Amino acid sequence: MLDFPKIQISINDVVFLKNPESSKLGKKILQESIDLIYKLGFDGFTFGKLAKQIGSPEASIYRYFESKHKLLLYLSSWYWTWLEYKVVFATVNVQDAKEQLARAIEVISNPIDEDDEFSHINKNKLHQLVICEASKSYLPQKVDKENREGAFQDFKHLVARISGIIRNYNPSYKYPEMLVSTVLEGTHLQHFFAKHLPSLTNNYEGENSIALFYTNLILKSIDE
Repeated sequence: MLDFPKIQISINDVVFLKNPESSKLGKKILQESIDLIYKLGFDGFTFGKLAKQIGSPEASIYRYFESKHKLLLYLSSWYWTWLEYKVVFATVNVQDAKEQLARAIEVISNPIDEDDEFSHINKNKLHQLVICEASKSYLPQKVDKENREGAFQDFKHLVARISGIIRNYNPSYKYPEMLVSTVLEGTHLQHFFAKHLPSLTNNYEGENSIALFYTNLILKSIDE
């Protein structure tokens, strides 16, 4: 497991009204919303149910988030930002671009390891939440407006980070952003298939099959 220094997760304030990391109640809202969405799914999740779970009036949640859609945006953004930090720490002291790329792919493909940072965020459950629900944050009708406001900047930063590594490895490769965004979505699908629909994937005991598959796929793509 990577040894992280103390870090701060900074999310674009367009997705919240009050920073939930700024108070005990805000952190409780994040913690319990992850648990509830994990249990109920996003469609079955409501602020009323969350209020009952945290023992606080529903109005107190609306002081932090104007809608459950914005809460989902926040949780997704938190995950992408945290994942980018993991990529940075895995590659920061590596000079060889190919090794940097292999490490970045391993980070985004690996199962999630819990650590002592941000104890109010269950990262395994958040990972599952992102796998099953995050696409709902950028598929609504108002996606263009939210994009102009910067609601998806954290996902873009992660894609840009790994795309930059690809460009360092092969400056002539034409499709780094397309490849990285495809791989990020693909790793999520493969984790979902491995857990729920195993006949749709190849998950061999004793190896990180998803990381190995995508490392092989990416390197072959950009080496052509």
